[in-house]
Amino acid sequence: MRPARFRLPRPGARGERGSVLIVALMLMVVLALGLTTYLQLNLSSARLAQRSHRQNAAFHLAEAGAEEALWAVNRAAANQPDAWSSWTVAEPAARRRLDGFDLGGNTRGDVRVHISSVKLDAIRPTILALATVQAPDDTPVTKMLQLTLGRRARFAAGLMARDAIAFAGSNATVDSWNSDPDDNPATPPVPYGAGVRNDGGSVASTSVENLAVLLNQAQVWGRVATGGGAPQVGVNGSITGRDTPVGVKVDPARVSTDFIADFPLLTAPADGELLAAVGETLGVAGTATRWRCPAITLNGNKTLTILGDVTLILTAGAGADAISVTGNASIVIPEGSSLTIYAEGDVRIAGNGIGNANAQAATFQLYGTSTSVSGQVIQLAGNGALKVAAYAPNADVRLNGNGDIMGAVVAREITLTGNAAFHYDEALADEGDDMPFGVVRWRELDTAAEREAHAAKFQGW
Repeated sequence: MRPARFRLPRPGARGERGSVLIVALMLMVVLALGLTTYLQLNLSSARLAQRSHRQNAAFHLAEAGAEEALWAVNRAAANQPDAWSSWTVAEPAARRRLDGFDLGGNTRGDVRVHISSVKLDAIRPTILALATVQAPDDTPVTKMLQLTLGRRARFAAGLMARDAIAFAGSNATVDSWNSDPDDNPATPPVPYGAGVRNDGGSVASTSVENLAVLLNQAQVWGRVATGGGAPQVGVNGSITGRDTPVGVKVDPARVSTDFIADFPLLTAPADGELLAAVGETLGVAGTATRWRCPAITLNGNKTLTILGDVTLILTAGAGADAISVTGNASIVIPEGSSLTIYAEGDVRIAGNGIGNANAQAATFQLYGTSTSVSGQVIQLAGNGALKVAAYAPNADVRLNGNGDIMGAVVAREITLTGNAAFHYDEALADEGDDMPFGVVRWRELDTAAEREAHAAKFQGW
């Protein structure tokens, strides 16, 4: 039997095992620290994502509150009795709080809206919307928006169509002037002339078709806008302005293809004194009067003279002639008088046309009230000076003649068949006290100083 053999431990073996254990422990610590940092990073990212989500929610709540305020303002502008029914009105201001928005995860939102004035005549109301989103165990997120409102312009352009505008003459021109440059009706109006001629002539169509604006040989001293397609310009046509380089016929800086506009329909007034017959004069000098009758027909050498401020409501329906002026007949508007016509039926003015002795085109306003698309025809002809502000969003308007046309025309389609010189009266951009309000300026108040300036408006409610 062999004796047992014993081995002594190899020098350093225990030390090596201890070193391995220490290294393993250190690696575990590093991994633990890395995992902790990773978890903290994920947690921070999740919190940032949640915070960003709440900021977006607050922003959208503020926008919704501003939209609600704009809706109320336009309801008030339309004389609707329920405009301020859900608002607290303390003249001149109004305010409203919309709350109870459940955004999930026990997160709630509300928006407070303040309107600077409920008196809408000759002012630009301001809307402030302050939205708050509150989540459990977190500071609230707020967003504040400020909107400045203004009346939308009925005659924002000289020639404005929903569908198409076409120039058929070989030498037509377009430019502008301002008959009321100081915006003061008490001062004398400024007539058109070479000394006040401006490059604000504007031709615009909301159509996206390439044939939306056929300038052909017309020379536009101003701007052309379409909803998408490029204007068609002939070899002798041009689109230029004061700042257009010499030799350039179509200035790209004066052409845009992103034009949008609203064409709200108008309703004729329901009142007015009934006319049994139309004589040689209508109205009373220095007095505002309102009349209604089925139609006006002038032929031969007949003349209708307008006295004072006359509003005429013609009740002839679609397809019938509301106005027919032929032969040497004419409608005369002396200086100091004005005429406003509402017509659903067709308007055909030829002969000696409209003799408007006033400098401002707003003294003859023609409103087409047809509710049927392409359901109305308006023909205005003559070789003299035609001064008119025509608004007929469903009408086919045809301007015939070789004289001056001063004012503005808004229609479904506009056709100019002569070599007329069209002069846009820039003062018409302020016409339309019955137009709805739109946003003139929009901005977010994101600095402490900006918010503090309006903080008092939101205290206590």
